[in-house]
Amino acid sequence: KVGEELRKMTEFIKSEAKEKAHEIELRANEEFNIEKTKLVRQEKDAIDNSYAKKFKQAQMSQQITRSTVANKTRLKVLAARQELLDGIFETATQKLGDVAADEARYERVLKGLILEGFYAMAEAELQIRARKADYPLVEKAIEAAAAEYKEKVGKEIKATIDEENATPDGSAGGVIIVGGGGKIDINNTFEARLNLLRESALPAMRKALFGPNPNRKFFD
Repeated sequence: KVGEELRKMTEFIKSEAKEKAHEIELRANEEFNIEKTKLVRQEKDAIDNSYAKKFKQAQMSQQITRSTVANKTRLKVLAARQELLDGIFETATQKLGDVAADEARYERVLKGLILEGFYAMAEAELQIRARKADYPLVEKAIEAAAAEYKEKVGKEIKATIDEENATPDGSAGGVIIVGGGGKIDINNTFEARLNLLRESALPAMRKALFGPNPNRKFFD
C-alpha cells in the first residue's frame, strides 16, 4: 500500500514537472518570438534609415552635379554671347574710318559734332582738337557750326584749332571740344562716341539678339 502511494506521488510529481516544463517552453518560445520580432524590426528600421540616408545623399549629389553643369552651360552661353557682341563692335570699330573717306559726308559729321560741343559748353571761345590731316575740313566745319549756332542761339561763338594738341593720326576721326580754359572737354572722337554707344545700346542689343533676360524682374 505504501508502494502504491509512492508510485502515485511519483507520477503526480512527473506530471507537474512536465506541465511546468511545457509552460516554461511556451513562455521561452513567446519571449524568443517577441525578441526576434524586435530585432527584425530594428534591423529593418536600420536598413530603411540607411537607404533613406543614401538616397538623400544621392539626390544631393545629383542636384549639385545638375547645378554645376547648368552653371557651366550658362557661363559658356554668356561667353559666346559676349564674344558675338564684341565682334559686332570690333567690326564697327574697323568701319569707323570709312566715314572720313567721304569728305563731304565727313565734313557734315564734323559740323554736327562741333555744334553739339558748342551747345554743351555755351562759351564764347573754344578750342577744337582733331587729326592734323583733318584740319582743312575742321576749319570749314567750325565755320558752318558757328553760323548755325548764332542763328539758333543768337550769340557769336569763336572756335580755333588747338594745333599744339592734335589727336593721334591713327585715330578714326572726330573732334574734341575744349573749354573752361582747357579744363573741360567733350570727347567727340569716333572712338569715344562708339564707346558711349556701346554702353548705352548694349542692353537693347542683347534684348534684340537674345531676347529679354528671364532673370530680370524689372524693366525701364
